Amino acid sequence: MEAEKWGRRIRAFRKLKGYTQERLAKELGISVSILGEIERGNRLPPEELVQQIAERLNISVEELAPPRSESGE
Repeated sequence: MEAEKWGRRIRAFRKLKGYTQERLAKELGISVSILGEIERGNRLPPEELVQQIAERLNISVEELAPPRSESGE
């Protein structure tokens, strides 16, 4: 569930900033398949990668992070 939330937000911000998966993956030094797995919610991105993604997209980690739910999901 958590991986899906991260993946949706990373995909949305990537598209908003005009990046293709290929371009972002290349700039991050990871494969397109790994980025695809993260965006589909099949893989939880490590904290270091989240920081790199935020830097590349010129946003803060807090903006990129899924909102915390009050119901404890």
